[in-house]
Amino acid sequence: MPHTHDQVAGLLLAAGGGRRLGGRPKALLTHRGRPLVEHAVRALRTAGCGRVHVVLGAAADAVREKARLDGCVLVDNPGWERGMGGSLRLGLESLAGTGARAALVCLVDQPGVGAEAMARVLAARPSGDSLAAASYDGRRGHPVLLGSRHWAGVAAGATGDRGARAYLNAHGDELTLVECGDVAQPYDIDTEADLWRLE
Repeated sequence: MPHTHDQVAGLLLAAGGGRRLGGRPKALLTHRGRPLVEHAVRALRTAGCGRVHVVLGAAADAVREKARLDGCVLVDNPGWERGMGGSLRLGLESLAGTGARAALVCLVDQPGVGAEAMARVLAARPSGDSLAAASYDGRRGHPVLLGSRHWAGVAAGATGDRGARAYLNAHGDELTLVECGDVAQPYDIDTEADLWRLE
């Protein structure tokens, strides 16, 4: 098992309402008998994140009731319908004062991205200056490692459905891409047509 990085927090964005899935919250989709949110939290911990913050939105009460999220810091995003940007912003805000020097940001609807890819990105020398992302055949994806020095800049641009993309594009010279295509598949569970990927 990888070494636990106490100063790196896992930040799981799990607030989506699954609008294109008939309004089924993605966090509660069943994968291998348990909610997707549980699998993502376990992967972050296995990868070495000592602290995990989970941003909830759609059906937050049901997620709390059905998913085993012991030891996680749960952050509510009441404006989850406005897009992922608000979840990223609230998640980063929730890390202020925790001593975390970097956040490993993951999406709940990517069960093909597991602990191996997360650990690989985490190994990109986590510090307050870190800026790294998984890549798949050269295309940037998740997870993304954000050092604390970057949080304010990322949060400033995180609005609507825009997360860290604009910030990462603007700081490409500082960004380390970590190829993960051999250990993970970065598909999203977005529509009914994607549900076959769940086990």
